[in-house]
Amino acid sequence: QVQLVESGGGLVQPGGSLRLSCAASGGTFSSYTMGWFRQAPGKEREFVTYISKTGSTAIIADSVKGRFTIARDNAKATIYLQMNSLKPEDTAVYYCAASKRAVSSGLRRSSEYDYWGQGTQVAVSS
Repeated sequence: QVQLVESGGGLVQPGGSLRLSCAASGGTFSSYTMGWFRQAPGKEREFVTYISKTGSTAIIADSVKGRFTIARDNAKATIYLQMNSLKPEDTAVYYCAASKRAVSSGLRRSSEYDYWGQGTQVAVSS
């Protein structure tokens, strides 16, 4: 059983930056593909990005491409989401997730992930 804990959310002005972290425990971190999803009020959970088990491959949604970057540190069992040039439409609860599947499976659907964190709120507003 893997436990995931996100941190780093908060209120930021448009154009600002935040870095989210997700610390994992209870499993072999390097065995999991890790992803970030987000859910805005009244909307479905949306894929943001994922990173492969070794960190060699990362896929990012078009809506955040060029602004968001995912990274992982297997020694610290932690992934990060660097968010730059934030927009009001980025406001959401951000969730990290772990999947036993390899990146070749696609991994853009929440149903493909086995473990989830509790989420961290990001609000972008002036």
